[in-house]
Amino acid sequence: MPAEPTPNPAREHRAAAGGRRPSADVDQVPRAPSTGPAIAPSTATSPAGRVPAGQPRKSRSGDAFDNPPRSTQVWKPTGVRRKEVLRALGIFQRATADQLWRMLRPADRHDRITRDTLNALKETGLVRVETRLESGHQLWVLTEKGHKEARLLLPKTVRISALRKLRLDAKGRPVKDDGYDEHAAAVTSTAAVLTGAGYGTPLSWQTEIAHKLPYGYTQSADLTMRAPDAGVPAMLLEVDRVNEPVDDLVDKLRRYNDWFELLAPRADATKEKAARGAAVHDFRLWSRIYPVTGREGYVPVAFVFTGKTAAQRESRMRRLEQAARGYFAGTRHRGEGFTAVDYHQAVPVVVTELERITADPAGAAGKAWRRLGRDEWQTLTEALNNPDGERLYRVELREARRRQAEREAAHREAQRPVCTRCGNKFTDDRWRETKGSSWPGEWDRLCGPCAKEAADRAEAERVARREAEESAAREAAEAEAKKNRGLFRRR
Repeated sequence: MPAEPTPNPAREHRAAAGGRRPSADVDQVPRAPSTGPAIAPSTATSPAGRVPAGQPRKSRSGDAFDNPPRSTQVWKPTGVRRKEVLRALGIFQRATADQLWRMLRPADRHDRITRDTLNALKETGLVRVETRLESGHQLWVLTEKGHKEARLLLPKTVRISALRKLRLDAKGRPVKDDGYDEHAAAVTSTAAVLTGAGYGTPLSWQTEIAHKLPYGYTQSADLTMRAPDAGVPAMLLEVDRVNEPVDDLVDKLRRYNDWFELLAPRADATKEKAARGAAVHDFRLWSRIYPVTGREGYVPVAFVFTGKTAAQRESRMRRLEQAARGYFAGTRHRGEGFTAVDYHQAVPVVVTELERITADPAGAAGKAWRRLGRDEWQTLTEALNNPDGERLYRVELREARRRQAEREAAHREAQRPVCTRCGNKFTDDRWRETKGSSWPGEWDRLCGPCAKEAADRAEAERVARREAEESAAREAAEAEAKKNRGLFRRR
């Protein structure tokens, strides 16, 4: 969503005071100030000295806040603000000015400009007030004309919510719609707070996305978020007001897990069963619909708790953690010395509280999230990361291979032959030489030097024996020759 600075009344287009009538689509700021209630402003993120729309500068403290006083000035909302409000209502169907302010313009000091934009859109017949909530906030919805315009503004990849048609009684008076319950309000507030914290834009959200299961059930997510720039390519959110059994939350996780395990059309089931690690997701349906998460496991699921007391919400988180461990805990890698966990076929589950991410100075971008299975509160990206997962496994695998190589080397060294003469161990070459011989050698139990010395000695003895034998043979031959010569002389 393109960003635009908060309009300055001194620079915005306004009707001239000298008798000219403003344009018909301009929100005519009444002489009485806007009286719709607004949540206390987030002054921590507001530039000092910002002047609210329609209010001239006065010599008062920049930190003071109240509804702007009476003014005859007329402020015309920009086209960008009109479009972003229409798009947001097209996605979320119903919202208060406070929710739209937090979602679209969290840097504004309060929701006055957002309310004025809604009033301008109301004058042109694009939005209407459906009801006033118990909190005093007006609930805004699109008219049929606004719904058509919002459809044109939204990308084709974003599903527009259903139109809330105006109902009239027998006398033609609008019927007050009380179908907007606190759960729907909490869902929209969750998206508003997360968007204001930097997790995507209003276009990053979709509501009630259906996940159809083969056994006839459809699991619909309250919210789906895609915020790759914030390190969360995709996440499913469920908002719980601590008013339904924990078993129902566990059943939601079970159905999500079943859906994540569905094979994609024309996927080879045999290859899917043989796949290991992250490769298994290439055969699953979810990888065709949601982007790669960049982490082990399926698309993460977040439970946002709100309502009741902080102690009740904490108890609910602990009970969910105990009951749903089989879906998010993963499996420890086999082998001695391995502490890493295989999360490739697990559902990463994080929890938070709407009250926590609203009250935290850093909002949802702070340490307001807890990964089930851990005790510490972390940022969302820290909670989704797996320091005990694949990276740790690779480190431990290298260490395990090193230890195995050391054990094998020690075992081999223990089997290395020892020379029976000098007591030295065989060298690798000598060991291979003796093991490679197909017939036992005479000096196989001697090391290389001793074997050479023994061979040289044996060769020397053999040469000496041969020379002695040859010498003896010569002497015998000479003696025989002398004997024969003596016999011839006597004749």
